Amino acid sequence: MTEAEVDERIRGQIEPFNKKGVAITNETTFAKDLEFDSLTVMDFVAEIEDEFDIIISMNQQAEIENYGQLVSAVHKLQDS
Repeated sequence: MTEAEVDERIRGQIEPFNKKGVAITNETTFAKDLEFDSLTVMDFVAEIEDEFDIIISMNQQAEIENYGQLVSAVHKLQDS
């Protein structure tokens, strides 16, 4: 799966969590721009893991601050 395909699928997954209707770019942050709290992050990560059949470790989650980093991380996990 290409990074563009990963991006498209994640955009579909993020919509129900994007309560403020923020325009999603690679620089969009989860904490500041989308105002995700810890519970929302856990729910969103679970959705992504299910969608792509991957596991995102707690260490990886801590390093992912914006949308672009998430797409790259999921794309790399898909290739492993």
